[in-house]
Amino acid sequence: MREDPARVSVRILDRDYMVACPQDERPALLDAAEFLNARMREVRDSGKVVGLDRVAVMVALNMANELLQLRARGNRVSVEASDKVRALRERVEGALGQNQSLEL
Repeated sequence: MREDPARVSVRILDRDYMVACPQDERPALLDAAEFLNARMREVRDSGKVVGLDRVAVMVALNMANELLQLRARGNRVSVEASDKVRALRERVEGALGQNQSLEL
């Protein structure tokens, strides 16, 4: 049986928001809200962006950019790891092939 979502209050830029989420995801939600609040405060306090909507959009754009950069970096790491595994496999297969030739 599925558990009813908990209603969690989060405070972002001095505004309270009620958010429904599964109880086991509550700590992650609170961490995310705290992170978002800090980022929005940074942008607002810089004085370069005025208005809650504009602050939210700027933070969202910055976070989306960071996410895309992390994904690209993760893809590069995955490709590099795959290439290394392939090279190791070829070396092992080559060594095993040489060993079988010697036994014949």
